[in-house]
Amino acid sequence: MPTVAAPAEPAGQAASARVSPAELALLVSVFVVAACGLVYELAAGALASWLLGDSVLQFSTVIGTYLFAMGLGSWASRLVQRQLVAQFLRIELLVGLIGGLMPAALFVAHSTLPAQADGAFRVLLYALVGLIGMLVGLEIPLVMRILKSHFSPRWALSELVAQVLTFDYLGALVVAVAFPLLFVPHLGLVRTGLFFGLLNAAVAVWALFIFRGELRQWRAHALACAAVVAVLGAAMLGAEHLTTWAEDRFYGDDVIVRESSDYQRVVVTAGPAGVRLFLNGNLQFHSRDEYRYHETLVHPALAAYSAQGAPRRVLVLGGGDGMAVREVLRYPGVAQVTLVELDPHMTQLFARHPLLSALNGGALASPKLRIVNADAFSWLEAHVARGGESFDLIIVDFPDPTNFALGKLYTTSFYQRADQALAAGGYMVVQTTSPLVARKSFWTVVATLEAVGLATTPLHVHVPSFGEWGFVIAGRRPWRLPTALPPGLRFLTLEGLPALLQFPPDMARVPAQPNRLSNQVLVTTFEEEWGKVTH
Repeated sequence: MPTVAAPAEPAGQAASARVSPAELALLVSVFVVAACGLVYELAAGALASWLLGDSVLQFSTVIGTYLFAMGLGSWASRLVQRQLVAQFLRIELLVGLIGGLMPAALFVAHSTLPAQADGAFRVLLYALVGLIGMLVGLEIPLVMRILKSHFSPRWALSELVAQVLTFDYLGALVVAVAFPLLFVPHLGLVRTGLFFGLLNAAVAVWALFIFRGELRQWRAHALACAAVVAVLGAAMLGAEHLTTWAEDRFYGDDVIVRESSDYQRVVVTAGPAGVRLFLNGNLQFHSRDEYRYHETLVHPALAAYSAQGAPRRVLVLGGGDGMAVREVLRYPGVAQVTLVELDPHMTQLFARHPLLSALNGGALASPKLRIVNADAFSWLEAHVARGGESFDLIIVDFPDPTNFALGKLYTTSFYQRADQALAAGGYMVVQTTSPLVARKSFWTVVATLEAVGLATTPLHVHVPSFGEWGFVIAGRRPWRLPTALPPGLRFLTLEGLPALLQFPPDMARVPAQPNRLSNQVLVTTFEEEWGKVTH
């Protein structure tokens, strides 16, 4: 009886139906490679935004540099013609070593370089990002060529590309979700980088095992793998000591709190001169003179309102350290204070830490206080939309507009919503950077408040830790000097208040356009003005 040949399977179906363990191992390696590469990119962007400010600019330039470097690496992969497995193994070890150590290296460099060496730090940052991007750009083309050369009889090109890119994109998706939600909160940036560096090294070790029969210098490659794993493992064990050493060197005083929240790095130092709070390396207050700032922020507006009627409800936006709330609670007529702070870590820390809660006088434990951990812009928008209660005073105590995420809190859109939440005759007071260093930025905020129909009263105060600092009181009715202040103030007096309203020529008003969501001119202006001081 003649035999009938079975119809041949399409190449793609054959490859899909039978994937050998070696093939699967290489495809899983693609998943790991993609995850590691994205982690190094995200870590560099996060570190740059933490240490240099302006997260939008830093992430944009880091991602752009990384992707460009990946393109160069992919183009250069065509020059690799021999010993593909050996070259892939070496590249994995290099990516693991350089990428794994990059967060630690940048952190140490920022702590040890002098403050005026910002340019040197940027050169190091983008050099490392570019080098890692080129190496990552070499990886995927080499994996595809290794798969094709070893399994070409059973893999069609379309199937090969589909399989590799599927695992590549899946790896990127998983780590994009896990990086902010799992790795950074639990491991921190330094340990996260080292962990994924070890994963890259694990891929190299796996390749060493799979292709042990064809590597010419197997022993040398094995020693290289062992050396990289040992270096990264030792760095992982010493990550806490490294971070502690770098922060102690950078901050000088004894560091009593060093923690990372989902939003920022929180460091608190204590020394003979007092207690200081740093967020992402930027000073937020010094206990020796913070009272000057917070008394000026709160009392001119709240005391003026008290002269015409007891304030009942106060809204504090930002100010998770509780210092502004402390000043508000000096007024016994205040029935409720609502504090909207994005980072729950901040409000918990300043409510529970004995030294920090003593600084705010236990304000965050007051029964009059309601704490809401939410984005102020979204919360205020929702509060107005549902017809929530109005407030006699709104205190806006946000960080300076160093990036577009913060800049939206200084726009006409935000102030319009705040105005809608103000009671009739209520006041809003806004922290407004330095009118001396960032003169145009200061008057841009004034112009923005006026653009929504509010009458403004700018004022300024000298805070030794920061220099001249500015505030703006805004409302539908003109502000007038108060007739009384609460007892126990350390700085503010009725006699001294008029001087805070006087702006000498070097701080006098200059033309400025309103800051809107559609243009965010304030962020650019702020960066230019403060950049002249820090560079």
